[in-house]
Amino acid sequence: MLLSQLPEDVLYHILSHLDYKSLSRLSQVCKTIYHFVNRDVVWRKIAKEFLNTGITRNGTDIYPSIPLKERVKIAQNWYDGVCKRAIPLKWKTKLLPWLQLDGNVLFLSHAADIRAYRLRPDSGRLQRNPFEIYSGHKGDVCRFVLTDSHLISGGSDGRILVHSRRRDKTLELSGHNQEVNCLDSKNGLIVSGSRDQTTRIWSLTSSCPRDTIPMYDRVWSVAISPTLRSECVCSLGLEFRRGAGVLDMVFESPFQLLTCGYDTFIRLWDLRLSPRKCVMEWEEPHDSALYCIQTDGNHMIASGSSYYGVVRLWDRRQSQCLQFFQLSSRPVSSPVYCLRFSSSYLHAALATSLHSLDFSQNPLHIR
Repeated sequence: MLLSQLPEDVLYHILSHLDYKSLSRLSQVCKTIYHFVNRDVVWRKIAKEFLNTGITRNGTDIYPSIPLKERVKIAQNWYDGVCKRAIPLKWKTKLLPWLQLDGNVLFLSHAADIRAYRLRPDSGRLQRNPFEIYSGHKGDVCRFVLTDSHLISGGSDGRILVHSRRRDKTLELSGHNQEVNCLDSKNGLIVSGSRDQTTRIWSLTSSCPRDTIPMYDRVWSVAISPTLRSECVCSLGLEFRRGAGVLDMVFESPFQLLTCGYDTFIRLWDLRLSPRKCVMEWEEPHDSALYCIQTDGNHMIASGSSYYGVVRLWDRRQSQCLQFFQLSSRPVSSPVYCLRFSSSYLHAALATSLHSLDFSQNPLHIR
């Protein structure tokens, strides 16, 4: 009996024992085997062990429109640091920009505005002119978040603006008396943190805060749990050195939270355990503050440092940094204020420029 004549479930079981190299070679045997091996189900087990393939720890597929075989190929470049660099946007005035990525649209805050740029579907390159601009703040935009229907921004003027993405309508939320440093929103709920040492909870149906929580210190970052549970986590960890503020936090699951900040550590917290100690931590090797992080929901973490525009890639299964990229030149040092990545591209916002790293090049070798 030929290999291609075996029942599909038996063939799937056999292929599940092959590695990336073996599957690639097997696909060259004949057209029948090629089409079978190229199915996503064959590559799913392998993809879960690689970086940024879109398969999260709980099995969710973030990029279902891209064949898994192609994503595994690109994952080799993330692991090896093989990419093509570009600076699609520059500006003269030093800013504190923030980014959000929604499919083929990149949102970038620029002073008091938020600009939306299209990414070319064929090459991933940024179109230089924005197709939409969200405005209304009297000062710089500090942070903003996206939902399916709204863009919600907080500014140095202490206001929160809720822009509709479907029609020309903006709702203003007033309550903070100093700059709004951070925001998050899920299912019609908005949480904001401010320099006025309060966290406020809002709904999209009212311009007044539903609740106000005094924090007794400047609030740098907030995050809403994916399950919208009622508990409020106000304190994680003990005996941090003075000034060890958290600048960014990301929920990986309803119980797992990643944080980074001034004390140079990325920390993983499990909210089901004691909040006094993190379960894992990774230290920035050059003693730089970490301004931002993003995770692929599985093994990879990307971080942005405070000096020389350094972006680092981390594999959670390793204690040391996997790859690093210095984006700003030596005479001009800038933090990486925000970064976002897709399956093939990483975008990083510095004080005077937007940088893009293209990992979709042909892999040089197989790990």
